[in-house]
Amino acid sequence: MRHVIALDVGDTGMKAALVGLDGALLYEARQATGRERGPDAVVESILGFAKELRAHGERHFGTAAEAAGVAVPGTVDAERGVAVYSAGLGWRNVPLRGLISYRLGRIPVALGHDVRAGGLAEGRIGAGRGTGRFLFVSLGTGIAGAIGMDGGIEAGARGGAGELGHIVVRPGGPVCGCGGRGCLEAVASAAAVGRAWAVASGDPAADAADCARAVAAGDEAANGVWRAAVDALADGLLTALTVLDPRTLIIGGGLAEAGETLLAPLRAAVAERITFQKLPTIVPAALGDAAGCVGAGLLARDLLAAAAAV
Repeated sequence: MRHVIALDVGDTGMKAALVGLDGALLYEARQATGRERGPDAVVESILGFAKELRAHGERHFGTAAEAAGVAVPGTVDAERGVAVYSAGLGWRNVPLRGLISYRLGRIPVALGHDVRAGGLAEGRIGAGRGTGRFLFVSLGTGIAGAIGMDGGIEAGARGGAGELGHIVVRPGGPVCGCGGRGCLEAVASAAAVGRAWAVASGDPAADAADCARAVAAGDEAANGVWRAAVDALADGLLTALTVLDPRTLIIGGGLAEAGETLLAPLRAAVAERITFQKLPTIVPAALGDAAGCVGAGLLARDLLAAAAAV
């Protein structure tokens, strides 16, 4: 059976699948990145996992994968196939596409950004399907976005489009991982909410999910932390909406697992800030944490479709 490899690399774990050319899910697997052993070990884990997936396809479906799609965090130069930088994985300028292609018998490989791959999946088969233009925002340890346009994702001239987490919303505020101060990511990501709630609750082990549960239970201190994050998020999103004018705003990532505890006040906060802009429909992502892997599979299938069309 003809198929492709889909691989979504996170900071600590990898999600993978073998996907038929018709989109059928044939096999799923997960594996740790091994980042505690350093960036070289992470690269070797990715290459070894990809090779295992290829071998599984040969054994169970009678043929090797024809292409692979790989989604990674951080900064990605998809055109050159280079994983430029990832703070979580500790790598810089890794020629990942070439390394994976070589390990897999020189099959074509698409390398993409994890959030843009997730946005591609949401746009093609998830919450953005049929909307034409949308903005997918992932609220996790960091914050990033994917700009959806007519079935594709806008990567930008240098692969940096959609980095909404580095819109400055609180000038002079907390230091961000990028080196700036008051970035959206530093005040409204799941990690930022977790830090704020740990201080407010007096529990150093508390995280954003704990804060969301406390909000749902009516805790006043939790409501204060949550409101501050929602207000900052709405300020950042207003800038994005003014520039991009999407029809739909899709909210995903770990923080979005709070559901209407997040979405209801966020819709209200964005609506309060709108002046001349058109208010988009604000909806939850449909694919959850599978979006990046699904998107990686779409990237691989797109490679084969493009080759067939030549």
